Amino acid sequence: MSSALTDLDLHLFGEGNHHHIHRKLGAHPEVHDGVAGTRFAVWAPNARRVSVVGDFNQWDGKRNAMEMRGHSGVWETFVPGAAPGALYKFEIVGAHGQQLMKADPYAFQMQLRPDSASVIADIQGYSWGDDAWLDHRRQWDPLRAPVSIYELHPGSWRRSWHRKPAFLTWDELADQLIPYVLDMGYTHIELVGVAEHPFDGSWGYQVLGHFAPTARHGSPHDFMRFVDRMHQAGIGVFMDWVPAHFPRDGHGLADFDGTALYEHADPHRGEHMEWGTKIFNYGRHEVRNFLIANALFWIEQYHIDGLRVDAVASMIYLDYARKPGEWTPNQYGGRENLEAIEFLKQLNWTIGHYFPGVVTMAEESTSFAGVTRPVHLGGLGFHFKWNMGWMNDTLRYMAHDPIHRRHNHSLITFSFVYAFSEHFILPLSHDEVVHGKRSLLDKMPGDEWQKLANHRFLMGYMTAHPGKKLLFMGGEFGQWHEWRDYEDLAWAALQHPHHQQLQAWCRALNRLYREYPELHGSDNSWEGFRWLEADNANESVFGFMRQRLPGEGGTQLLIVFNATPVPRDHYTFAAPEAGRYRKLLDSDDVAFGGSGYSQQTVAQAHAEPWRDFPARITLNLPPLSVVIWARD
Repeated sequence: MSSALTDLDLHLFGEGNHHHIHRKLGAHPEVHDGVAGTRFAVWAPNARRVSVVGDFNQWDGKRNAMEMRGHSGVWETFVPGAAPGALYKFEIVGAHGQQLMKADPYAFQMQLRPDSASVIADIQGYSWGDDAWLDHRRQWDPLRAPVSIYELHPGSWRRSWHRKPAFLTWDELADQLIPYVLDMGYTHIELVGVAEHPFDGSWGYQVLGHFAPTARHGSPHDFMRFVDRMHQAGIGVFMDWVPAHFPRDGHGLADFDGTALYEHADPHRGEHMEWGTKIFNYGRHEVRNFLIANALFWIEQYHIDGLRVDAVASMIYLDYARKPGEWTPNQYGGRENLEAIEFLKQLNWTIGHYFPGVVTMAEESTSFAGVTRPVHLGGLGFHFKWNMGWMNDTLRYMAHDPIHRRHNHSLITFSFVYAFSEHFILPLSHDEVVHGKRSLLDKMPGDEWQKLANHRFLMGYMTAHPGKKLLFMGGEFGQWHEWRDYEDLAWAALQHPHHQQLQAWCRALNRLYREYPELHGSDNSWEGFRWLEADNANESVFGFMRQRLPGEGGTQLLIVFNATPVPRDHYTFAAPEAGRYRKLLDSDDVAFGGSGYSQQTVAQAHAEPWRDFPARITLNLPPLSVVIWARD
């Protein structure tokens, strides 16, 4: 038969630059010489023999042997009668004679666990209705826009207990999620565990079907419709993307053709000691091509608006989670994984080239420089970096009994030393509410009233702090127990007024954040921020101002914090100018479960210099509170 793989296809794949290789490798239904069937192609350069087996040939490897195209390492065949919906795998005789049964790395659909076959899928033909959203996305500036992300795990946000397995379909999820996200005021959702994965407990971070939406919630077209409905409702969709490692399951990528093909052969570089997984060989062109084409595939085929790249720190350091003697320095004697760094640069440049407006976000927990600097200026090229330092310091501060916060004031002030060194997202993610870390609400010190007040304080501080926002599901209404991936959220808690009030507070914060560009339009510049009070550690009081960039008009927001349960009456802060200020939000308002201590709704700033400002304002600070004021 004639090959669908041209010499140019094979050349580009061999040099790592075939950005649509998923259109050529994998399983593709087509008509060949008037006969309907499926063309299969797989990269297995060290295999002695490769056959495609499946429903269509009784899983007999002698029936449909594949042919290698030149010296490319790509095997190909056409199977008449193999139709969409049929199951298949590749039967491989490995380099050392091993008998292997492998799922298709490029499969567009896979079986639901514990079954592990690939599924022939025709993913073309969906009629999208989100043109207006995509047009807007091409033009938006994510650095200046409000970005408030609701992170959720589709398998446990809500569940349907009248059937087994209890996962909602994508349509059911959209029916319930869209009105909830709109009501709460989030701009985007971030999905955990979209790509197919064999073990529920990995939450989708050990991927085996890199090109297949998980079968837990429906078909590929079902997932397209979910994203489409989100976009038509005005909600962006991000997804977690995992290029850092992959599991060892026998039907997966590990030892794919009997050799270390997708993983690095050197265990110092190819074995993730902490997670028991394999690490991609970023220096191999075809592997790099696999990952970059996969990223483009989710954006092109499923209209994903952004990728949160998991575990970037583990990629860029050769000694990550390794003891001395367990890693090998790079060619210059350093600890940086130069091949992974070049891969990340290529990834971000390529996404920007094809899809302006689509964002990439790095989960990067170190001080590696230039994560969000453009590639042409020497950076990695991400749009945003998760601010793990802010998250760790903030949660440590909040966990202290208020009487001890005076001794830990630097946990608040330090983040502003580097707040504008990168473009940051402030993450309170799933990782902070599992493995014995307790839920956000349960982390808070004190009795129930203080825990609730501290939770409101935390949410208000995140909203006011420069940086985009991310909150994991359940945090918005103060779920008491940790997240459990095998059951839905504790929605019954919302029958209690305390949880309704926490939810109302988060809703009000999201709406204020979107309404006022002062809180999102100057996230990346010192010109949008000034301290009003930074050094009163003894009373654990602090405050700062948020404003638009010079020449953009607007107002100034004064955000003041009292991190103890002791009210502070007649507290003087600096003010940017004299005049009338009105209260926008008060976390101690009775509507949010507070005490209603302060009855101030307006305050007058006087033209009397104070702390390098031309004016001062006197406010009554409620206990354990965040209060936001705006200059009229």
